[in-house]
Amino acid sequence: MLRTSPIRILGERDRESVRALLDTDPVGNVFVASRLMATGISSRAGGTEVWGHVERGRLTALCYSGANMVPVNAGPAAIRSFADHARWRGRRCSSIVGPVDAVSDFWEQVTPAWGPARTIRASQPVLEIDDEPDVPADPLVRRVRLSELNTLVPACVAMFTEEVGVPPDSGDGGMLYRARVEELVRTGRAFARIENGRVVFKAEIGAVTQHACQVQGVWVHPDLRGRGHSTAGMAAVVNYALAEIAPRVTLYVNDFNTPARATYRKVGFRQVGEVMSVLF
Repeated sequence: MLRTSPIRILGERDRESVRALLDTDPVGNVFVASRLMATGISSRAGGTEVWGHVERGRLTALCYSGANMVPVNAGPAAIRSFADHARWRGRRCSSIVGPVDAVSDFWEQVTPAWGPARTIRASQPVLEIDDEPDVPADPLVRRVRLSELNTLVPACVAMFTEEVGVPPDSGDGGMLYRARVEELVRTGRAFARIENGRVVFKAEIGAVTQHACQVQGVWVHPDLRGRGHSTAGMAAVVNYALAEIAPRVTLYVNDFNTPARATYRKVGFRQVGEVMSVLF
């Protein structure tokens, strides 16, 4: 990399500058902040790096580059620099996720080098709730027990496949994905209603910081949809999260997923932003 490049690989010495940048949007940046808190900024686990865009000695934007690529606070100049660096490095991520303008600009610039995407989700509203849900919670939704892992994992695989379009366990027989689900169960961040060995409703909290947490993997068994399980179940998850995990609960949803958006609206979520995802 040329010494004149505004891009620098960040490390622990940049912790305070990184934290200040992430804190400008604690809901929008909850995923990146959570990952960096867990692994550290200098970690190269799984090939992850954090790229910083530096102007006049000041960190103005960053890009989390791992299995997910996520630009943070990146305007046109930063995106141009990140795209140049990404083309030079080659694609190593399975998705690009972030603010619509930033991801759209970045994707336009790297498309010739990175080739076509499998799926583009151009509009995904970011939702937030920080108060008691507007609907009663399902009293049968609770934390999943470790002894129920074999019951939960197939539901997680079904949800992922339905949402993303490909199964999460095709590469290594599912060992890595199972380990991720197990970690969420062990840390008390997997919630479900389980009846007679069948998952009725489930959701996990995948990212957590002192400011916010992010819900993922919301799913209702296909045979039981349309009965209100998602609304009451989400209300239960929100209650757990606000009481024990973080003061703000967030998630993002596909704009075309009308039933899910109606569910979140009934629970009391409000839109606070919008992201775009490019999936490979």
